[in-house]
Amino acid sequence: MDLNSLLETTVVGLGYELVDVEMSPRGRTIRVFIDAPGKDGGIDVEDCAKVSNQLSRVFEVENVDYDRLEISSPGMDRVVKKEADFARFAGHDIQIKLRIPHNNRRNFQGELLGCADGKVGLRLPGSGKPDAAPDDVELEFNNIEKARLVPRFD
Repeated sequence: MDLNSLLETTVVGLGYELVDVEMSPRGRTIRVFIDAPGKDGGIDVEDCAKVSNQLSRVFEVENVDYDRLEISSPGMDRVVKKEADFARFAGHDIQIKLRIPHNNRRNFQGELLGCADGKVGLRLPGSGKPDAAPDDVELEFNNIEKARLVPRFD
């Protein structure tokens, strides 16, 4: 079983969502980002410890060679990877980087409108002129290289 499948199976089995995995250049540090969508207050230290302890045992049994395991919440500027995440976080501000430019642009930031039929809807702010209407764009889900939520501080 490959590492991503092993992580997904273990994390989901414990009742959490696997958000992202990062490996150090030599694969010696494994960073796992988890979330608990139904839990008020998000991920806490006890959640991280629970997942860390279980993954340490699983890695020992599966002979996964690593030096350091880090478990963390995804943070306020979490990555958005799955189509379901793009639907779940509709209404949030997001930064999106594309693999192939759309209308000569690769970088977009605006309000996420959701995801349907392989397209991600995004409302871009107006041109900066008074009374300028926002522009809505549709981006191909498969063309998204990176996407990250942008926290709002009111």
